[in-house]
Amino acid sequence: MKAPIRVLIAKVGLDGHDRGAKVVASALRDAGMEVIYTGLHQSPEQVAATARDEDVDVVGVSSLSGAHMTVLPRVLAALRAAGREDVVLVAGGIIPTDEALALLEAGVARVFRPGSSTRDIAAFLQEKVARRRGAGAA
Repeated sequence: MKAPIRVLIAKVGLDGHDRGAKVVASALRDAGMEVIYTGLHQSPEQVAATARDEDVDVVGVSSLSGAHMTVLPRVLAALRAAGREDVVLVAGGIIPTDEALALLEAGVARVFRPGSSTRDIAAFLQEKVARRRGAGAA
């Protein structure tokens, strides 16, 4: 029996808008994933430590405050420092297209913008984690 996908949903920095993060967390649980929600006002280092301690496959950062170009590279660096560069990092929120492209180039696996389907998010994570797990078994 394969282990369920473990997902950490995080709100980093001063962003206090968490409704979307909670909706995504619920949808991923409904899709059979184990989801940990950090709550508000986490630092990148706290997110990386939780990702390490909870042995997650995915970290999803919800960003509605406009700080994504600062916060997400710091989360990537903190994950590397914690020895979890294998984690799939995805982002969601109000992120302009040109900045989303820059984040993808920096190592974010996918940026989900407003209107993204929770089914599409779940399907992307299932596919990405299956590929990562398959590569690790080879």
